[in-house]
Amino acid sequence: MTAAALAPTPTTAPAPAAPSAVQVQAAERAAIDASASGPVLFFFGSAILWLLLATVLGFISSVQLHSPGFLADCPIFTYGRILPAYNNALAYGWATLSGMGVAIWLLARLCRVQIKIPAVLVTGAIFWQAGLTLGIGQILAGKTTGVEGLEIPGSAAVLMLFGYMLVGLWGALLFGYRRQAPAYISVWYLVAALFWFTWTFGLAHLSIQLPGVTGVVQSLVAAWATQNFLHVFITAIGLATAYYLIPKVINRPVHSYHLASTGFWAFILFSGLTGAVRLSGGPLPVWLVTLSIAATILLIVQIATVSANLLLTMDGQYHMVYHSPTIRFTVFGALSFTIASVVGLLASLRSFDRLLHFTFFQSAQTHLLLYAFFSMVMFGAIYYILPRLVGCEWLSSTMIRWHFLAVAYGAGTLIVSLAVGGIASGAALADPGMIFSQVIEDGVRYHIGATLGWVMLALGHVIFAFHFLLMLFRIGQPGGEPTLFAPIGEEKH
Repeated sequence: MTAAALAPTPTTAPAPAAPSAVQVQAAERAAIDASASGPVLFFFGSAILWLLLATVLGFISSVQLHSPGFLADCPIFTYGRILPAYNNALAYGWATLSGMGVAIWLLARLCRVQIKIPAVLVTGAIFWQAGLTLGIGQILAGKTTGVEGLEIPGSAAVLMLFGYMLVGLWGALLFGYRRQAPAYISVWYLVAALFWFTWTFGLAHLSIQLPGVTGVVQSLVAAWATQNFLHVFITAIGLATAYYLIPKVINRPVHSYHLASTGFWAFILFSGLTGAVRLSGGPLPVWLVTLSIAATILLIVQIATVSANLLLTMDGQYHMVYHSPTIRFTVFGALSFTIASVVGLLASLRSFDRLLHFTFFQSAQTHLLLYAFFSMVMFGAIYYILPRLVGCEWLSSTMIRWHFLAVAYGAGTLIVSLAVGGIASGAALADPGMIFSQVIEDGVRYHIGATLGWVMLALGHVIFAFHFLLMLFRIGQPGGEPTLFAPIGEEKH
């Protein structure tokens, strides 16, 4: 036998199997999350610090309404300074930063684009917070514009606008380079929010500096800007997040894209026209207020379509509220959106406005939209997004449960106290036989209730911040199965 015959027969190694479509998509999502990790974590961490500051300021302002001597000897903590400082810390600190973090992550995911040069986003957030810190410092020092809703001085507002434009530009680039041909409904809302806020914030702060914009015109600009912030920017990001999270977690598409698009275009057409309802009864042309009231009523189209669409998407999956923290927070927020929208519609009518205009009912409306709706949806989003950025799951479902109970009951107590107190004060003020000092004294009990709400909110915020800090240090459960309140399939009886 020859040597050639004895040589081993060469074998061909099998070619490696091509990755499946599921594996390719998972790798793409992981790469996008890795690119977004740095800036989104910075947005979230900064937002939570502002939330803690807003909690302290909100608690102080609430206590002062029933105990006027509280911190009365310290000028920077007088009610006239602490309240606008709280409003700006909550709106432009917690709400805007958390919203921008969620918006950037959602755009990257839905447009299937990695974030290039993430340092630009971080730089934008730093400029935004530098301006906000300067603005709140000036408010506490008594150096404000004197215009409600636009208290931050122009120099600080310029820094904030520059920082926001960096973030908005990167959001526009993500949309421009999208690899997903049909844009999801969430993307529509996010792009609208990013562009709309730049225009309204910049134009409003520029306008009040002009020599011809004084008195009633200044108030009209401020009302327009405030209404656009709450009912366009905040609402758009909140609804975009809800439209993403609910279908994603329950693994079901949005019930109807026709309803979703109808609600979106109603939102675009009418939301920006509702600002003058804040000045109903004031020295403005009657037609202007009437136009805003009509626009608010027409928003019933958006309220009905969004609420029906989300409820029908959840149909048959309501048990997920018992299992998923993200769903529990998001559904709570979605229901609060419906309630806030209906309450806002009714309160815009002149018959109701005459009774409630100069009361704390308006504060209850703001907290219903900004906290019960938007903040709860943001909490749900952070519970969903953070494990995908840090590589581990939340440490404790018990801490999440306590967070939810504290903020849900705290927000409910705060909002109901302010709303009921506002209605009672409005009715008393309308009574010609009632002495004004008695109206103030009767309102004390409601302010004590609001303070109790703040105590519960503070507890929830501290728990949430501590849990978030543990996640930043990767002190959590190994990545894999999400942290749930109860295993899927285990129903509550």
